[in-house]
Amino acid sequence: MTDTIDTRYLETLLGYNTRRATLTIIGRFIERMVEFDLRPVDFSVLSLIGHNPGITARQLCHTLNILPPNMVGFLKAFEKRDLIDRSPHPTDGRSMGLTLTKKGQQLMQKAEVAAIESDASAAYPLSASEQKTLMRLLQKIYRNAA
Repeated sequence: MTDTIDTRYLETLLGYNTRRATLTIIGRFIERMVEFDLRPVDFSVLSLIGHNPGITARQLCHTLNILPPNMVGFLKAFEKRDLIDRSPHPTDGRSMGLTLTKKGQQLMQKAEVAAIESDASAAYPLSASEQKTLMRLLQKIYRNAA
């Protein structure tokens, strides 16, 4: 039996390092979102609606890689909390455009500030330049995944 654990091999793997960083970042984020009663996926959906008034459920599913039946549940829960409104989409008669209600806008203004603070607390060991580089590299991975 050993008192020290050798993680050198695991630390050479992108997946291992990404997962460890994700656990740290998401853990802090979840703590900050408790006061808003938002999970990470809830935050992402509401943020997209807030920054893209009129977005459709189909567009949300595609952008966030969420299955349509799951999105239906999210949207119903947001409507029940009076966070979103649905209105006929101007160009697609089969779709409904989604917008934040005044209550939803107020919630997301506060939640987005908390998200920025959460990121800052997780990324404090990195310089601003390193944070920008990390963000660019991560986006390069997921935007080119096919």
